[in-house]
Amino acid sequence: MSAVGGVIRSDIAALAAYHVQDAAGYIKLDAMENPFALPETLRDGLAKQLSNTAINRYPDPACAALTTALRSAMGIPKELDILLGNGSDEIIQMLAMACAKPGAKLLSVEPAFVMFKMIATFCRMTYVGVPLRAADFRLDADAMLAAITEHQPVLTFLAYPNNPTGNLFEREDVRRIIRASPGLVVIDEAYFAFSSQSFLDEISQFPNAVLMRTVSKLGLAGVRLGVLIGRHAWLTEVDKVRLPYNINSFTQTAATFLLENIGEFIAQTKVLVAERTAMAANLGRLFARFPGTLCFPSEANFILIRVPDAAAVFAALKARKILVKNTSQSHTLMQDTLRITIGSPAENVAFLTALTSILESQYA
Repeated sequence: MSAVGGVIRSDIAALAAYHVQDAAGYIKLDAMENPFALPETLRDGLAKQLSNTAINRYPDPACAALTTALRSAMGIPKELDILLGNGSDEIIQMLAMACAKPGAKLLSVEPAFVMFKMIATFCRMTYVGVPLRAADFRLDADAMLAAITEHQPVLTFLAYPNNPTGNLFEREDVRRIIRASPGLVVIDEAYFAFSSQSFLDEISQFPNAVLMRTVSKLGLAGVRLGVLIGRHAWLTEVDKVRLPYNINSFTQTAATFLLENIGEFIAQTKVLVAERTAMAANLGRLFARFPGTLCFPSEANFILIRVPDAAAVFAALKARKILVKNTSQSHTLMQDTLRITIGSPAENVAFLTALTSILESQYA
């Protein structure tokens, strides 16, 4: 046995690292990013703010200015506290670390955001996944409630809308799960900016629920900022496992300035929602020509599709320099699916043109 093999935990050695595809030279529709560059109107102001950042000093540990900007931009109620992470991934990890008692279980639906399961493994928690309904990826509330009764999870994650399926679960089903849970329930609203619904106004009504958001999908993926919103009692405990100065000075400065100009990003979001609507309609017309193809409803900034031989379609798109996410191997329910991030109008046209050509060739 090698020195590495004798030291690294066997469950970690069995994992594959999170892989990010090299996207240089591609139309990038694989990572749910905002396709628009920073607005010209904000560039000089951001540069000035960053140039005055005191990088010789440690960052503000309280992130006071950034927290104020977040409250205003997201309309976060004063009675709720805010805890920040280096992206949502760090928040998920902090939550798991804080709750990882011996024998503790982390519950979520499947398919779901891959980091829920990965971080459960990192923290030596038992992961329990409850399959969504096969036909339409709706939440199986009865199965979830049965799993809660059986496993008594200390931590439950529900993405709203869900990734990678894009759909919203029934609100009353989510409420039932929160009420039935003996532990903490985390509502992950990473795609809140593109959705018609949110639990932000309800979260304070539940003693065992918190809300998680990110600014990544708004157009700030590069600043790496996740937000946990909830009651003081919960966030105080989670804060104890947060590493000191986890939000660096450049992130604090940039995010504060950009959130104070949130209108520019809301305008971009409206464009993407309109593009999502158009994409869904165009895919519906296209798929009407080809049996076995399907477009699932979405309230996120991506659309999930099912096509015969998704691997071949993925490869053909990649050969045309269009990169999407092949989700076929992520879960048994995801067979022959591709997840398409909504891009700019020109990128969306290029994708639809390429997909039409590929399907016409497959069905010829």
